[in-house]
Amino acid sequence: MKQVVELESVSRSFHRGDEIVLALADLSLTLAEGEMVALVGPSGCGKSTALNIVAAVDRPDRGTVRVCGVDVATATEEELVTLRRRRIGMVFQAFHLVPHLTVEENIALPLALDHQRDAARVAELIDRVGLGHRRRHYPSELSGGEQQRTAVARALVHRPRVLVADEPTGNLDSKTGAGVVALLDELRRDEQAALLLATPAATPITVMTTRHGRRTIGRKNRARRIICRVLQPQPTTRPSASSRTRSATAATLAS
Repeated sequence: MKQVVELESVSRSFHRGDEIVLALADLSLTLAEGEMVALVGPSGCGKSTALNIVAAVDRPDRGTVRVCGVDVATATEEELVTLRRRRIGMVFQAFHLVPHLTVEENIALPLALDHQRDAARVAELIDRVGLGHRRRHYPSELSGGEQQRTAVARALVHRPRVLVADEPTGNLDSKTGAGVVALLDELRRDEQAALLLATPAATPITVMTTRHGRRTIGRKNRARRIICRVLQPQPTTRPSASSRTRSATAATLAS
């Protein structure tokens, strides 16, 4: 299978006051076409940071990130916009549907942003996610599960090679969440898109993994590989006294 995501020794930190928060430390992973990888861990362990880097909305401090052949760390902003619009689909925990657009219009939005139209593709996905009777409805008229199914269809409408889902079941009850996970898995398999999910430790996603983190499941000729990558929170550090002194001196000289 062709590798579409490659992370090698990726680190990312953020400043919070005088603290340095290390969100990712030397994360390495690969993701192939049609493969599903779940990043599992508690809040604050860097799952969303990893997804943002793979989705090309953030860049690493160190390490190499290649998504569909594009070096995320060195690409221009224009190249990253093109990558996101044409090769990456995103599903969010909070749905992020446009409130004044119908289901049909929300699903078609990624195409419109890239100056494309494909009514047949939009209609196909509406039917596949079971929202044919809701195509003219607005987000406020939908249940949580229907909103997330709309978001899944929107993420896939432009036929991305990489699908990123940040805790897609977080705002749903367990039964509805399991249905959304099954839908993501089915569409990922049929579209042969790579799927990277972030999830806490106990969700419908993690029941598909074993203690070793790898398992092949499914009926004959429809098996798929599920990988579970557990992330741990990174320590928070404070600059040393000498570093704070140098920073204060530099600030004084600059004023």
